[in-house]
Amino acid sequence: MGATIIDGKAFAGKVREKVAGHVSRLKEEHGITPGLAVVLVGEDPASQVYVRSKGKMTVEVGMTSIEHKLDVDTAEADLLALIDQLNKDPEIHGILVQLPLPKHLNEDLVINAIDPAKDVDGFHISNVGLLGTGQKSMVPCTPLGCLMMLRDHHGSLSGMDAVVIGRSNIVGKPMAQLLLGDSCTVTIAHSRTKDLADVVRRADIVVAAVGRPEMVPGDWIKEGATVIDVGINRIERDGKTKLVGDVAFESCAARAGAITPVPGGVGPMTIACLLANTVTACCRANGLAEPEGLTA
Repeated sequence: MGATIIDGKAFAGKVREKVAGHVSRLKEEHGITPGLAVVLVGEDPASQVYVRSKGKMTVEVGMTSIEHKLDVDTAEADLLALIDQLNKDPEIHGILVQLPLPKHLNEDLVINAIDPAKDVDGFHISNVGLLGTGQKSMVPCTPLGCLMMLRDHHGSLSGMDAVVIGRSNIVGKPMAQLLLGDSCTVTIAHSRTKDLADVVRRADIVVAAVGRPEMVPGDWIKEGATVIDVGINRIERDGKTKLVGDVAFESCAARAGAITPVPGGVGPMTIACLLANTVTACCRANGLAEPEGLTA
């Protein structure tokens, strides 16, 4: 295995250290404590674990963590009323509604009810439009984490050929916009792409975000390419449950110059970037300089 392993867990730790430093300065110099509110509707086990982890890390970096846990049958009007309350609360700088929501709730309506300046997930239609037109926005956490790791590994990404496999609103599309912003030549590929293997083979950077276990084999990877594996898939192998990504790790690592593992790659960066976005939102709300190295 010749590839450099991009350790997302270690990198996320460094991001959280930077966030904690900024939080400390905001408190000492301006008397401001960034606040993150997370809203969880229902009792989805994976969402509960994720929300607990978010709350724990928010407190660890010195920020205020507020959790609102609502019943699974909460009325849409009640959820929207809570979001309106959080929008108006000056102590809250970031609002996150944990997805997925129960089926009776309109996710688009709920997301777009959040104040775009407090939308630390970067999913509000205004933030999507701002990102797409190269303006200052709140950037979705997972693509932001991927960009941070790519910049750290390569320095400049200018002129590199990047292929994003996957066209979701949460990862694929914003990832492509971020790479364009760093002057990459970008292709968005997906399940309908003709000659997908040939498209991927020309890439200097491959970002796999399709949600299909080990879909990308090693012979799709150009020698020396950087592979960012966003996928987290739970599979059964040899009678045991195992987490794997969207790329076949061993065969891809044999050809790649650098690769993120699963687990321990992109995953830890998502919460770290959520914390970074909350600090950025706090600074913008108070007319203060944004933290360096924590934004796109």
